[in-house]
Amino acid sequence: MPTHTRPGLTARELAANTPADRDRYIDLLRVASLAVVVLGHWMMAAVTADGAVGNLLAVVPALQAATWALQVMPVFFFVGGFAHALSYRSNPAYAGFVRGRVRRLLRPTALFAAVWGVLALAVQLAGGDGLTGTALRLVTQPLWFIGVYLAMVAFTPPLLRLHRRWGWGAFAALAGGAAAVDVLRFALDVPYVEFLNFAFVWLAVHQLGFLRADGRLGAPVLLAGAGLAGAVALVAAGPYPLSMVGMPGEKVSNMAPPTLALLCHGVWLVGAVELLRGPGTRLAARARVWRAVVAANGVAMTAFLWHLTAMLGVYGALLALDVRLPAPASPAWWAWLPARVALAAAVTALLVLAFRWAERPAGRPRAGGSAPLAAAGVTLSLLGVLGLSMTGYGGLLTGRTATLIAVPVTAPQALALVLAGWLLVELRR
Repeated sequence: MPTHTRPGLTARELAANTPADRDRYIDLLRVASLAVVVLGHWMMAAVTADGAVGNLLAVVPALQAATWALQVMPVFFFVGGFAHALSYRSNPAYAGFVRGRVRRLLRPTALFAAVWGVLALAVQLAGGDGLTGTALRLVTQPLWFIGVYLAMVAFTPPLLRLHRRWGWGAFAALAGGAAAVDVLRFALDVPYVEFLNFAFVWLAVHQLGFLRADGRLGAPVLLAGAGLAGAVALVAAGPYPLSMVGMPGEKVSNMAPPTLALLCHGVWLVGAVELLRGPGTRLAARARVWRAVVAANGVAMTAFLWHLTAMLGVYGALLALDVRLPAPASPAWWAWLPARVALAAAVTALLVLAFRWAERPAGRPRAGGSAPLAAAGVTLSLLGVLGLSMTGYGGLLTGRTATLIAVPVTAPQALALVLAGWLLVELRR
């Protein structure tokens, strides 16, 4: 989301007022990476005639190789590191920095969680099942991304200090931590240690954004080559799977929790997008393209939050109309894929029109504030968001729980954590 966004300005006005020294390619990468994630989710959904939701990559395992190009979440976190470095340097007060970044995430997220909470309660009181029941479990899963991003916001100030002192050494320390975790996990069978890599892997990718902000990233061809070679070697040697996204029923996932192979994949992608920096910068400099980037950045989080709702709504409507869905990966399924994606995009656009107001800036963040309160607030918020992503909204009436760092949590408790954390972040004292 462009950091120059101000209340009351249209996308055309924001585009026209863009400073000449702004790195527009970074904004283009932010939009493009989220768009690829959304499109990937729509394409991977393999919904059958009885309403079961599967994964196309499990139906056609050969397609798992495509995740080496299409699993672009590391690019978004890399862009986040770049933006956080510049933002904190312009506002080096911890509470003000956290408040400014968190409010743009939590307002649309809290609205999404509240709306779905009401819908889930109504559905379960009415005895909903089938695809509806699956939707209650699936729609919150992408919230893990919000939780990880909140952690990046919280850790930006101390990690920036490490970056200023050690540069590439700070990245190497995080990457070394990820490698050590995998050794403890796979070679020594140490329980629960793998969850540390949610921090080590993603914060290492985030650290690359700091290096980019300082112009110290180095030769992108070497970065891409080293990352790709490392990922290939790790997957070939095992136990890392080929897919860079989670697969149903797999014993080891590169995504949840992240692995060293996924970190190498992230390094390869960062190098690849840096190799495209020249043509990407020229593309983003075009007036029409830049206006589209600014407009998309203004609603990107809303679209991301609601895109699975739109997709499941499309499939639910088709099943309600007795449209016989073709078998996943069949010729008919592929033939109808563009139409299903177009319908999901149209429904997402309608949902964005309905809920985009939550993503609009609510004025400049107030000055001052308590750093401990801000730190506590962002911690509670990220735990609540992660809890919601794990529990889903199924089983509200039965008290369904999920284990969050060894503690069972329900969906209402997770939502309460999000709201309490947001309140603490907003407090000035």
